[in-house]
Amino acid sequence: MRRALELAERGRGLTSPNPLVGAVVAHNGEIVGEGFHERAGGPHAEIVALEAAGARARGATLYVTLEPCNHAGRTPPCVPAIFAAGITRVVAAAADPNPFVSGGGAVALRDKGVAVVTGVLEGEAAAQNRVFFTAMRERRPHVTLKAGMTADGKIADVHGAARWITGEAARAEAHRQRSEVDAIVAGVTTVLRDDPALTVRLGRPWPREPWRVVLDTDARTPVRAQVIAAATPSRALIAVGETAPAARVAALQSAGAVVVPFPVREGRVAVDAVLAALFEREVRAVLVEGGGEVHASFLEAGVVDRVTLFVAPLLLGGRTAPAVVGGAGRDLKSAIRLGQLTARAVGDDLLIEADVLRDANGCPPDRRGGGADVAADHASPDRRGGGALRSRPGGK
Repeated sequence: MRRALELAERGRGLTSPNPLVGAVVAHNGEIVGEGFHERAGGPHAEIVALEAAGARARGATLYVTLEPCNHAGRTPPCVPAIFAAGITRVVAAAADPNPFVSGGGAVALRDKGVAVVTGVLEGEAAAQNRVFFTAMRERRPHVTLKAGMTADGKIADVHGAARWITGEAARAEAHRQRSEVDAIVAGVTTVLRDDPALTVRLGRPWPREPWRVVLDTDARTPVRAQVIAAATPSRALIAVGETAPAARVAALQSAGAVVVPFPVREGRVAVDAVLAALFEREVRAVLVEGGGEVHASFLEAGVVDRVTLFVAPLLLGGRTAPAVVGGAGRDLKSAIRLGQLTARAVGDDLLIEADVLRDANGCPPDRRGGGADVAADHASPDRRGGGALRSRPGGK
């Protein structure tokens, strides 16, 4: 199973809206076939492994990181192929979290006389597919809040300068993280001040271009902003308020951007509505790279799942220097708590990653609706496909 998990990692950043899946066929203690899911619409990992095994699959055990599917979507179901190949035992790390199909593959295999074992390295498999699990259970994208900051929590100095707080190695790692998501979100003030491209720059071509999303209540994004011009304009989504000036909206549309109106709460675009719209566009992983007010809006909406902080060995101070999280703030009793924390050096900086802890109902403390425009801001599918509001499973 560990080999299957290793194989699944090869698809990271390439399979969305589908999960990462790896599979191994073993016979008499020998691996006779293996594979992984490379891209949405491509063969499932099980099929790749079975084809590699050929006739040696008969009487063998199939190890797979996610329960095999038994529904047709972008590709045929796996269960009939597993049975036809002569597999006598299937070991699955995790059940499919998609409520439409969860357990269906295992039941269908057992009905055909195939032994099924589940839960082997389940925790590791769930962590590997945290994005997919969140999407299926919450029916929204998995949200990671990312920031570069000083050791005293500042994301810019008192003059608003932020380039560069973190070092070159940290910035390279940030681009690697961008390559794994479907959308990158910033606020309009960051766009006006820093003119970021919000693209993936790895020093080599990357086959998937994330959506570049700007939270912009009043449609103030310049038509020549890099977020529109630096890459395919039609992958730039400007989230405006429902009463945004029509002339500005038309100008952005003429520049090629996708402009979508959203409800406004407390003067800001409602971030939960933005996430719902992105989910319908098959966005499953979102990286929020805003300033403190954008970060606060997502946190207060209760939709942040993970936090990634690059901490530079610098102290800036300054009462007016923007902090990593703005908003009204919380008292200690209602603080948002983090768990599963890891820390490692990235060049001269420290990378801290953690999950947002939730209560028994799956909510962070004091969950409430949120909005963002950030005028005060700084710088598968069910298992394998589909979108929001679907009544039946899709496919890869």
